[in-house]
Amino acid sequence: MSRKSKFYILFFLVLLAAFFFALVKFIPGFASPRMPAISYVRPFQFVNQDGKLVSNSDVAGKVYVAEYFFTTCKGICPRMNNNMRKVYDRFKNENDFLILSHTCDPEVDSVPKLKRYADSMNVSASRWMFLTGRKDSLYNMARLSYTIDDPANNLKSIDDDFLHSQFFALVDRKGDVRKIYDGLKPSEVNLMMSDIEGLLKQAD
Repeated sequence: MSRKSKFYILFFLVLLAAFFFALVKFIPGFASPRMPAISYVRPFQFVNQDGKLVSNSDVAGKVYVAEYFFTTCKGICPRMNNNMRKVYDRFKNENDFLILSHTCDPEVDSVPKLKRYADSMNVSASRWMFLTGRKDSLYNMARLSYTIDDPANNLKSIDDDFLHSQFFALVDRKGDVRKIYDGLKPSEVNLMMSDIEGLLKQAD
């Protein structure tokens, strides 16, 4: 092979690599559609901060992020929700996007308390829902649907059980959980926002 031919082959390969790099960098979520599903969302019914019933039918066809927190948490929850606030601000005008924040402590986090918490963050219930319900139902969703906590952590008595997870679950329009992110790491939250954009561009 001549030196000229090798040069053209090398030039073509460099050009191809640069083209792919540009697609990934400048087209948000370009690589995200290839994320395999790791779980799926089971049917649920919870109550949001406005006292309205929210079920899996209300999120059908939407891309959403699920997390768990509790209003009296002084540790990781404020950091998680400060990061989640960035997600809210970026996608608050997207009709096909939601955030579902489930309480870990439904005995304390009543609907009025969740309402005060949501109001303190100045967010819309149509885009960011704070949910409460039966403790066993909430915990089963975290462990079996969203896979953000090990099912083996489920104690024999639900009264003795307490879930405290820092992870966010990203769900696609079909109700499949596509990826789990560490809600305390800005780099992972930024990656999640890029993946959200990619999923929003996909048809139902």
